[in-house]
Amino acid sequence: MADENVYSQNLTLDEIVFENRNKAYGAYDLRHQYPRLLTKSFIVGTALFLVAALSPFIYLTIKRLTEPPKQEVKADLVEILQEDKIIEQPKEEEPPPPPPPKEEEKIEVIQNVVPEPVRAPKIETPPPPISKQLETTTGLNNQEGVKAPAYTPPPPPPSTGTRTSTAEVKPQVSDTQVYTEVEQTAEFPGGINSFRKKVGDSFDGSAMNGDEGTVKTEITFVVERDGSITDVKANGGNSDFNSEAVRTIKSIKNKWSPAKINGQSVRYRFRLPLTMNFEG
Repeated sequence: MADENVYSQNLTLDEIVFENRNKAYGAYDLRHQYPRLLTKSFIVGTALFLVAALSPFIYLTIKRLTEPPKQEVKADLVEILQEDKIIEQPKEEEPPPPPPPKEEEKIEVIQNVVPEPVRAPKIETPPPPISKQLETTTGLNNQEGVKAPAYTPPPPPPSTGTRTSTAEVKPQVSDTQVYTEVEQTAEFPGGINSFRKKVGDSFDGSAMNGDEGTVKTEITFVVERDGSITDVKANGGNSDFNSEAVRTIKSIKNKWSPAKINGQSVRYRFRLPLTMNFEG
């Protein structure tokens, strides 16, 4: 008779634990299905983790494969025209009135005429008779003589007016006005060709699409009294080209030699035509 406590080697742990018990209760079936559910859950969880971890790389790979090929834009500096001075039409001014004719100074000669004194004639009167003299009382009588004409001194000679000499006065130079005509124009270190080269080297052609062809603009800026650049503007027809041209001019930090009038530094407006060719 075989020993009842000896179990077959083919029995599982669940079968040994639930031997002689109610296996239909549910616990046996739950423990029996547990290894298979655990394996399935592990596989599903590992798959979800791999998908979450690899999704960025998969997205970048798909994006890199679907994006259009890059188009290289070739930008060549065609020509920068020589700077032309802005010539403003002078305002028509009325000619000044002709100066009045210079009158010759007249010197009036005044002769001092002293009248000669005239001797009064002596009037002889006969003495009164003695009878008349006895009746009259003698005394002193005032007698008016002949008055000589009053002497009038000559008037002083007319004083000659002091002649004032007018010296040429140079016009005052304004510190705030922007001039377009000066005696000495503003200059870039190394000359205008050096400035053109810096503009061509600093221009970023990637800002353009590449199919514009020949693009033109005119850049104006103010060279301040200290040599710095302000008020940079571009008035071409292509807004992208204008923006990049303004950025390029502002990026050049070299200071200019300011323009001068009467030896004094003044603000000067500089004009620079710019032409470039873009080929796709």
